[in-house]
Amino acid sequence: MSGAQTSRLSGGRLHLHHGPIDIVFQAFGDGAAAAETRAIGRFRGVLEELVGELPLLRSQAEGASGDVAKGKIVRAMARAVAPHAETFVTPMAAVAGAVADAVVGAAVGDGVQRVYANNGGDAAIWLASGEAITVAIGGSKDRATIRADDPIRGVATSGWRGRSHSLGIADAVTVLAGSAAAADVAATLIANAVDLPGSDKVARMAACEIYPDSDLGTRMVTRGVGALTTDETAAALAAGARVAEEMLARGLMHSAVLYLGEQSVVVGKIPILIKD
Repeated sequence: MSGAQTSRLSGGRLHLHHGPIDIVFQAFGDGAAAAETRAIGRFRGVLEELVGELPLLRSQAEGASGDVAKGKIVRAMARAVAPHAETFVTPMAAVAGAVADAVVGAAVGDGVQRVYANNGGDAAIWLASGEAITVAIGGSKDRATIRADDPIRGVATSGWRGRSHSLGIADAVTVLAGSAAAADVAATLIANAVDLPGSDKVARMAACEIYPDSDLGTRMVTRGVGALTTDETAAALAAGARVAEEMLARGLMHSAVLYLGEQSVVVGKIPILIKD
């Protein structure tokens, strides 16, 4: 396996790549160069840290705080999924967000105004007082503006069309939360809940048949969704919205937008939602 790689993208962004991890990173302000150096330094070794604890990461979440984990990122993943232990979920549900959180956390320092690390659609952000940032919402052209005084530092999107396997049929579920790890696991579980169990319009396959080492094992993941009626779409979204509302009531996320076909549902309050 080759080591961590760094390259420069357009607009001053950095691309941090190692194995399956692909992060687009950018810092703003007089301290941006130093922030990049710190982010690159933290990124090195991240994959080895995760691989070293794969058995834990692929195990069903427990209600504990994650103190059994050795690495900081692995502990963050375990703690993010612990509140959801009543359902099937492993720490892998928070991996992309937790890595993004770690990179952003390392980058923050003097002279930095705002920072983001977008890890394949799961993004961590940091904002100095008075700053704001606009982020993409779902697979649409919708956007949201997050301000420094909003209680949001993570945005994550999940769905059956994404790079990770889903138990549900959502085209996309975007969650805004206090951290990228928290947003990541919430988006995963809400997207799983957007579903029509038993429908012959949904093609499924055991996750292990697609990827033998999948933490989902023999659970059936979505491989295709046929044309749904308006009522079927609404029913599937309503199922996901119920899960999102429970998370909102427990303080596990700030807000979510669920997309399926031509319909969408908003749970919670998006700070500034820009429809396009």
